[in-house]
Amino acid sequence: MNAFSSHPGGALAGRTALITGASAGIGEAFARLLAAEGASLLLVARREDRLLALANELEQAHGIRAEVFAVDLSRPEAASDIVAAATRMHLTIDVLVNNAGFAAATGFLNSEWSALNAEIQVMMTAVTELMFRFSPGMKARGFGRIINLASLAAFAPTAPSMLYTGIKSYVLNVSQAVDMELKPFGVHVTALCPGFTWSEFHDVQGTRALTSKLPGFMWHDAATVARLGLAAVMAGRPVCVPGAFNKTVAFTSRLFPERLRYVMGKAGKMVE
Repeated sequence: MNAFSSHPGGALAGRTALITGASAGIGEAFARLLAAEGASLLLVARREDRLLALANELEQAHGIRAEVFAVDLSRPEAASDIVAAATRMHLTIDVLVNNAGFAAATGFLNSEWSALNAEIQVMMTAVTELMFRFSPGMKARGFGRIINLASLAAFAPTAPSMLYTGIKSYVLNVSQAVDMELKPFGVHVTALCPGFTWSEFHDVQGTRALTSKLPGFMWHDAATVARLGLAAVMAGRPVCVPGAFNKTVAFTSRLFPERLRYVMGKAGKMVE
């Protein structure tokens, strides 16, 4: 399957997609989009009640199979547990969406190591391990699609004491590296780098009041981000930055000299 079709039950009929962080936001949007494209689903997140409700809704709406697996990705064994669950359910994963993520609300030295370690585990270690575990099967079958949620922050000036930008830069770079290795075998990897997206993320971080003051042209809804991300990976594009404004930010940020990046990073921290 070399192209993305927008009509229901089309491009991914007969395929199975695994989505982490599927209970809300961009992850939920991917679940809805992939189900509409005919894919069976393995929905992964911590909140089993939400997963079950979503799975039941999508099964009834699209006639696809939707399984759920509740797990905390901050646990070191989480990725291997997901692989075991997929095997137990007799699911062959053709599409992997590494969407789960969060950002610490405190600075580096003001955080507990457990919180920092969880951030690394969820958005770096689990992402990498799930790619490592599922991509050999994709390579052997000659088909695979992997979407890793990076962020516009991967390009932006680094905020002081924050791991988030560094983690997302890792996701961006490792996605491109794995894409280079696997593309000759029919497996595409895309780093999806959205900017501000309407989701629960800002509520969890306690930044909803601040971010809501930003102009509308800076925002996308989760469904649009998912649609653009899926179109990109189906077309074999290794990086997807949704929206003209975000593309401009991503391009110009890389042109800033290091000294200016430090000044902008400090200014951004003051606004938080």
